[in-house]
Amino acid sequence: MDAILLIKAAVMGIVEGLTEFLPISSTGHLILAGSLLGFDDAKSKVFDIAIQTGAIFAVILVYWQRLREVAAGLGNDARARRFVINVAIGFLPAVILGLLFGKAIKAHLFTPIVVASTFILGGFIILWAEKRQQAEVRIHSVDDMTPLDALKVGLIQCLAMIPGTSRSGSTIIGGMLMGLSRKAATDFSFFLAIPTLIGAGAYSLIKERALLSMADVPMFGVGLLFSFLSAWVCVRWLLRYISSHSFTPFAYYRIGFGILILVTAFTGTIVWKD
Repeated sequence: MDAILLIKAAVMGIVEGLTEFLPISSTGHLILAGSLLGFDDAKSKVFDIAIQTGAIFAVILVYWQRLREVAAGLGNDARARRFVINVAIGFLPAVILGLLFGKAIKAHLFTPIVVASTFILGGFIILWAEKRQQAEVRIHSVDDMTPLDALKVGLIQCLAMIPGTSRSGSTIIGGMLMGLSRKAATDFSFFLAIPTLIGAGAYSLIKERALLSMADVPMFGVGLLFSFLSAWVCVRWLLRYISSHSFTPFAYYRIGFGILILVTAFTGTIVWKD
């Protein structure tokens, strides 16, 4: 296996792990990083989705105690059953809309210009959400969520099909706009990511299996490993961060980074590949 290719896989894994659970769009960063690295052929697109599984294992590790309690309580704990039902309800819209529109979105919207535009728009939405959060919180824990709350967050998650929007950003900020506390919205976003990203990764590998061979195993293995390690660090940091900070810095990051990409694209400073 080409050492340069493994280095690129490691870089992409780190980008995935550090950005998957922050409200700054992992897909957008992977598109941009792939454009810069020349890691943007058909196989690399499968790689980008598959390595999300590594990031999800980091979430499972961080929340292992809660997940184990839920699994143990399914037979006799109404709270555990409600938790599982809510996650399932939140997951369903992404499955339906992903199957219906996923191919068209990938064909037409996975470009740096779209990513930059959604970066900027998402930044302003975060600023708006944080301003509202100061006065409107009605749900302080994921255990207080109703199935309707879960469905609303699941529908909002579908906005992340547009690259640059951010799956975690849409679910966290959308949840906050619906009255969830910053902690509750973040927790539910993480829990919702487990079936969503594992399902997306498995579906992509099965669907595009003709592109892959045993020679690709080291590349995917390196990507998964670095995605897991960087996501584990990021998730633990984010949970500490939100206990005393807002998402406002991420909003300014999105706006600034989006403007930078637009400027470099339109001036030709950097030739971003579509």
